[in-house]
Amino acid sequence: MKTVIMAEKIEHLAKKMTSLTSNIREIEQDIEANDLPFVQAYKNNKARANCTLQDPEPVLGALIDVAQHLGNLRFKIWENMQEKVQYTPVTLDPNTAAPWLSLSDDLTSVCVSGEKPHVPNNPERCDTCVCVLGADPFSSGSHCWEVEVAGKTRWDLGVLRQSVRRKGVLSVNPAHGFWALSLRDGGQYSACTMPWTRLTLKRRPRRVRVCLDYDAGEVTFYDPTDMSLIYTFKDKFKEPLLPYFCPCVSDSGRNAEPLKICPAKVSLVHDVGDKVL
Repeated sequence: MKTVIMAEKIEHLAKKMTSLTSNIREIEQDIEANDLPFVQAYKNNKARANCTLQDPEPVLGALIDVAQHLGNLRFKIWENMQEKVQYTPVTLDPNTAAPWLSLSDDLTSVCVSGEKPHVPNNPERCDTCVCVLGADPFSSGSHCWEVEVAGKTRWDLGVLRQSVRRKGVLSVNPAHGFWALSLRDGGQYSACTMPWTRLTLKRRPRRVRVCLDYDAGEVTFYDPTDMSLIYTFKDKFKEPLLPYFCPCVSDSGRNAEPLKICPAKVSLVHDVGDKVL
């Protein structure tokens, strides 16, 4: 709109300038032709050459809308960056990863590397179980994350107590601090209870959604395609929990696909006084 208004003003001024230039040119020609006729027509020539310059009239909306461009600038930049920057609710902790595992640069996927690189045998690191843990513990509230499991024949997913020992053979069940779901042999799903509970699923999920409600003492697994329930653990948590990811062995290449933490959708909530928009 501003462009149209300013274009009209410029066009109007250009017409005035063209008319004035034409008058000046005619007067100059009269002067060069003969002095007497020019003097005789002096009053008319003076009127033709007269031009009163006026300040341009203020135009509504002509100024740059500073508020539109600079108001809430940081928020607007962040809002636009959502399409370019992905957010994952869980980040993997490389200091807990078993030596055979390879993590992506953004710490959102894990697979078996086939090699055992030299890494420090720090207390946090799992040395026998082929697993890696989330970086941030949960000690209250509700938390959900989705993991892509397509193409894999074996995996474990869930949460564990932060204090679970990391060395040696681990028993994956609630009595030993694990609340997890398991896949074996390409189609055998189990809840890691004591003993493990075989599950019958109507289809092989390409993703698994893990939901922790710490205060309610529940860990629930869903197929996010239609949010169909897979299994729910109910317990009473007394210490912080960490997300647990086990891609398992490569199974001669049949289980080489990584476990990938899926990006989450970020929604904006505008809180205006007592109203949430």
